[in-house]
Amino acid sequence: MYGIFFRLWALTFLGVTQATTVATNLYIVNKVIDPDLYPRPAVLANGTFPGPTIFGKKGDHFIINVTNSLTDERMLRATSIHWHGIFQNQTNWADGAAMVTQCPIVPNDSFIYDFDINQAGTYWYHSHYSTQYCDGLRGAIVIYDPDDPYIEEYDVDNESTLITLSDWIHTASPTPLLSNDSLTTLINGRGRSLQVEVTLNTLSPLAVINVQPGKRYRFRIASLACDAPFNFTIHGHKMTIIETDGEYTTPLVVDSLWIYAGQRYSVIVHANQMIGNYWIRADPLFPRGYPGFDNDRNSAILRYNGAPEVDPETTDNSMQPLNEDDLNSLESSQPPGKPELCGADIVIPIKPTWHPDINLFDINGTPFTSPSVPVLLQILNGTFDPDQLMPSGSVYKLKANSSVELQLHGITKGGPHPFHLHGHSFWVIKNALSDQYNWVNPARRDTVPTGFDTNLTVVRFFTDNPGPWFLHCHIDWHIPLGLAVVFAEDPEGTSAHLKPPPPSYDEICPAFSKYTGDTALLRITEPEGHGA
Repeated sequence: MYGIFFRLWALTFLGVTQATTVATNLYIVNKVIDPDLYPRPAVLANGTFPGPTIFGKKGDHFIINVTNSLTDERMLRATSIHWHGIFQNQTNWADGAAMVTQCPIVPNDSFIYDFDINQAGTYWYHSHYSTQYCDGLRGAIVIYDPDDPYIEEYDVDNESTLITLSDWIHTASPTPLLSNDSLTTLINGRGRSLQVEVTLNTLSPLAVINVQPGKRYRFRIASLACDAPFNFTIHGHKMTIIETDGEYTTPLVVDSLWIYAGQRYSVIVHANQMIGNYWIRADPLFPRGYPGFDNDRNSAILRYNGAPEVDPETTDNSMQPLNEDDLNSLESSQPPGKPELCGADIVIPIKPTWHPDINLFDINGTPFTSPSVPVLLQILNGTFDPDQLMPSGSVYKLKANSSVELQLHGITKGGPHPFHLHGHSFWVIKNALSDQYNWVNPARRDTVPTGFDTNLTVVRFFTDNPGPWFLHCHIDWHIPLGLAVVFAEDPEGTSAHLKPPPPSYDEICPAFSKYTGDTALLRITEPEGHGA
């Protein structure tokens, strides 16, 4: 599958480094697909799963026209696209979080996302309208760095070295998941399903990643999952981590790593083993997937040039798993604020609770519910007081140029929950399963797991990007179940900070206010198997 901007990628590596304006179209359509041989209707970008990869380079200007051509009434038909990990500085209105920064795009309408990317790394895009991206609307973004500090350490970094991990269900996302048998792990859009194995007595083809002996590859691993975390390995090969969520790290050698929904890693892998075939494994955490490798589920193939086209016979000898405490930023970067717990200008506990009687989560006592008017529009219309901003109790005001410490408490129900912050990356001072605090040079990223009931994760960021930014669990079913808050960052300065949105921005809310096509499907219940 050729990605968007493939020509741009080629130009980048021919030495063209000046900023480029790149314009393209994403057509959001319905289509029946069978990535694991089980056909089901889907919501797709340009008719493919995953959607076309968007390539660019640091400093480029992107104009992406999203046209909503959805018609299938079994699934949500309005849409909104979030560019996960992109800071959207001065373009908060292009962040794509439905009812936080914009109204959804109704069927037969379109919206232009117009923004600069002054970052480099591995990112992705997905629907940010209820649970829609679980139905297929997700794809990768790769932004190359003309000043990549690791450029001499690898030989190949192109579309062939992108590895996407996805979970896939056999029912439309608003429908409760009834059995783990219908959960499939897809690697680069292909996988094997227990349900298909039982009913059809056949095996679907697996993704193959080809390598040349002796070459060094930068594999960009992106979790496009809407729920499951994966334990990722490449049999017989060490992986040197150099990037977490668009941020460079000091080199760290591992042979396995856990990756959670929304997270990304770049790893350097040296193809220095005997010519042959090697298993790539992405084992999901039960009950969030169907773990194990019977009939080579949860797998893809690393194939050396010259190897026969047969399944591997390799075994896992992983002895060096990722310890997230060992991740450090490449450039020395001390978190803002004092090097002590509660040493930031603003300290916010994030304490989730599950309420089985009403089938909702809350954070700090309030379940998030989508407001009737996007938070950004409320701010642009002059509402700055968090007590007046809707949804009531879920909006936290942050002063400009302040250090913010989030104390993310774990919860076993539905956990571990990966929390994602829009508009920023953060310093990970304490990981959920660790007792160590790193005040000197912690890794930075935008998505972090929060563990279970007794665990605490501590992160910090700096308020230099005015606008409302979503913080939420990236298990997609958990947002409509209340597991989110909004940070209204410098609301008084937001209007002056933002570039003007396109004219269509003023048109999408009136259109959505009249739209009733998704009302019944938005009544979500906690899917079975996603709670315990």
